[in-house]
Amino acid sequence: MVQETALSGVLIIEQRVFADTRGYFFESFSQKEFETTVCKTVFVQDNESKSVYGVVRGLHFQKPPFEQSKLVRAVKGKILDVAVDIRKGSPTFGKHFAIELSDENKRQLFLPRGFAHGFSVLSDEVIVQYKCDNYYAPEYEGSIIWNDPDLAIDWQIPVDKIVLSEKDKCHPRLKEIEN
Repeated sequence: MVQETALSGVLIIEQRVFADTRGYFFESFSQKEFETTVCKTVFVQDNESKSVYGVVRGLHFQKPPFEQSKLVRAVKGKILDVAVDIRKGSPTFGKHFAIELSDENKRQLFLPRGFAHGFSVLSDEVIVQYKCDNYYAPEYEGSIIWNDPDLAIDWQIPVDKIVLSEKDKCHPRLKEIEN
């Protein structure tokens, strides 16, 4: 099942889960199903990260011509996943959408090109996997500071418990980014 969000193109994907006394099974990705229900795209890179409670990763994006669509899910644990519309001229430019993704709810979030992405870790530990439709190019990396007051994202972590990389501590605000 695919649900639209307030940000055009950002979609919540819920798979059909078959559970019984042995555990569960679900198809986490099908190219055919994805193209039928979401859009035509070819994912070329899978990424995985492991983090502990309080970690905030983001807000990251790739600049043209290396923009990326992403399909994100939490394989273990729970995150607050955040998409920020950075498409100039979009009616929702500068707005964000946040959703809890977990190993329990098995939701996935699709972010089309033109969005910054980040997440906070709400469980003791998390493993996050995401598919990208373009290769990572470090020289085209862009970021927005996690606590940009114009975005006012509630990361659902007390500020004194937030853990950031050195790199994620010093990004510009959205309004300071050109193009």
